[in-house]
Amino acid sequence: MQIRIIAVGKIKEKYLQEGIAEYEKRLRPYTKLQVVELAEEKRPLSVSPANESIAKEKEGDRILAAIPEGSIVITLDMRGQSWSSENLAGSFREWELSGQNQLVFVIGGDLGLSPVVLSRSNLCLSFSKMTFTHPIARLLLFEQVYRAFRILRGEPYHK
Repeated sequence: MQIRIIAVGKIKEKYLQEGIAEYEKRLRPYTKLQVVELAEEKRPLSVSPANESIAKEKEGDRILAAIPEGSIVITLDMRGQSWSSENLAGSFREWELSGQNQLVFVIGGDLGLSPVVLSRSNLCLSFSKMTFTHPIARLLLFEQVYRAFRILRGEPYHK
C-alpha cells in the first residue's frame, strides 16, 4: 500500500518534526509513504470572509493537483466521521483487498478545506470534536496510520 499525505503548511515546531520523523521511520516496513507539503496562501492578518474563501479555493486547487489519479482520498475535517483505530485498520484491509493501494490523506491549512476538495474526498474523518492545530493533526495522523498497520498485522501496540 502507498500512502501520500498532502498537508498545507510546514511543521515549524521541532518537537512535532521529531515526533513525525519517528513515525515515518516506524512506518517504513509497512508502507511506502510520501509527504507533500503545500504552501499556505499568503493573506493579511485581517482578511474578509470573501478573501478567506478565495485563499481556501487556491489552496484547494493545489491540493487537487497533488492527488494522483485513482487514489482513495481521505480528508481530515472537524465535521468528518469519528472512527476507531480498528475501523481505520479494517478499511485499510478492505482497500488493499480490493486492489486500491494508493491512499491520500489531506490536511488543510488554518482555513480548512475548500468545498471542491471535500467533494473529491471518498471519506472525511475527524479525530475529535476538539480543535487541533494542523501540525498536531499531522502527528496524530501519522500515529493512527502506524497503529492501523500494527493492528492489521496482529502486532502488539498499547491500547
